[in-house]
Amino acid sequence: MSTIKYKEYGTIITKKQGVVIAEGLENCIYGQLIDLGKGSKGIVIGYTEKIVQILVLKEKAAINAGDRISSSMEPLTTPVGKNFIGRVVTALGESRDSGAPVRPDEYFPIFRDSPPIMVRGPVEKSLETGVKILDSMIPIGRGQRELMTGDRMSGKTTIATDTILMQKGKGTTCIYVDIGKSESQLKRAVALFQKHGCLDYTIVLSAGASATQGEQYLAPYVACALGEYFMFKGGHVLVVFDDFSKHAWAYREVSLLLGRPPGRNAYPGDIFYLHSQMIERAAQLDEKRGGGSMTFIPVMETLEGDITSFVITNVVSMTDGQIVLDLNLFNQGFKPALDLGLSVSRIGTKVQWPIMRSLTKTYRLDFLQNRELVEATKLQADIPKEIQDQLKFGKIFIELITQEQDSPVPFDEQVFLYLAHNTKMLMPLNLDQVNEFKRDIGEFTRLNCPELLKKIREQQKLTDEIKAEMISNLKKYLSRFILAETKKEPPKAVSKA
Repeated sequence: MSTIKYKEYGTIITKKQGVVIAEGLENCIYGQLIDLGKGSKGIVIGYTEKIVQILVLKEKAAINAGDRISSSMEPLTTPVGKNFIGRVVTALGESRDSGAPVRPDEYFPIFRDSPPIMVRGPVEKSLETGVKILDSMIPIGRGQRELMTGDRMSGKTTIATDTILMQKGKGTTCIYVDIGKSESQLKRAVALFQKHGCLDYTIVLSAGASATQGEQYLAPYVACALGEYFMFKGGHVLVVFDDFSKHAWAYREVSLLLGRPPGRNAYPGDIFYLHSQMIERAAQLDEKRGGGSMTFIPVMETLEGDITSFVITNVVSMTDGQIVLDLNLFNQGFKPALDLGLSVSRIGTKVQWPIMRSLTKTYRLDFLQNRELVEATKLQADIPKEIQDQLKFGKIFIELITQEQDSPVPFDEQVFLYLAHNTKMLMPLNLDQVNEFKRDIGEFTRLNCPELLKKIREQQKLTDEIKAEMISNLKKYLSRFILAETKKEPPKAVSKA
């Protein structure tokens, strides 16, 4: 039995930049794919009783007034599948690397409703970011939506890429969405993923500065569809949108071209709906639906640290927390430069491992109190011994949680750092020795107590047995500093002659 396909034809009235105004498509729907002729494609982005507004996605040849266009009653879909892993593709699913065209497994609608509440499960499993200050104080769970915002060059992309590096061997498919960034930034990210073997589980979706407004507008929706393919099959997905500000700018530009009434900061009135329909697609599905999850980390850029700007406050209201980066802290050498006074995870500590939660439950308050103590004693000449010890304890803590880029730390290695700090085993060391300790303790534990690391990862609890084994290994490691001190030559006596 053959199926009947409905097709409409129309005529272009005018074209300005990436937007086409046409007539004749009386039964069009929002998001419908339009054939603009000669290989060019577009989608319906608005309409009235007389005209239809079309956003150009691909312009293979010049589009002119009077050209004939056609549409079918089919929504816009995107190719999805496991063959996209390891590839750099455009928002239209076309290859951007040197490989062959990607062969899709299925086609998913780009504009899909978010999973209803009845098919979702609780967000209670941790997503390891490998960023110590995040894992200990701002934990992220699978299925969570966590905004990351900060000024330009404050380390946003570094945290995002470190989180992707950390997913190696964790069974998580990562999708890095490049929106409006330069070609050099994209190449730098791809080179990093290649160097660390991340392309074995990562898809790079590119809609950079040279892409059309249509591609920049569609890119995050396409990423959602790609992620849903894996989530609906029971897999875990992490999507990084870098960055969402450029997406809002692209939509603002399109809306102004369409003559829509501008609102605050010239953004159209539906900018809130634009992002909310996308953000809500992140989910943790229940076990009946396979238990898959999709976690979102949208990145947004602030201007001079202002997180009260229109679009950012909109996204803050949609997400389950925000990571705020402070450029002043970054310039002072505190990296990652998190502002713990403004950063928050609304999921809370319930997604943390119990061992992590028990060791780090006071860290956020300790950090803020240490900053106040440093400021209060900055101009004091004679500081009591007790306060000096508190200041040193705080300096050791800051040294432990600071981190170089491209060096994520697994949970089972992080807990060694925190136990050593909480038990004050590091107090006899100077800051150079603390830095050496945090750099080498991971390799030491992997070589000397792999079974203990396995036990920590499996049980995730600070039992008396695990604590005793951890302290024993920490003492064994720290003994090297004691031996180094005893081997130093004693100062020679000065002759009185």
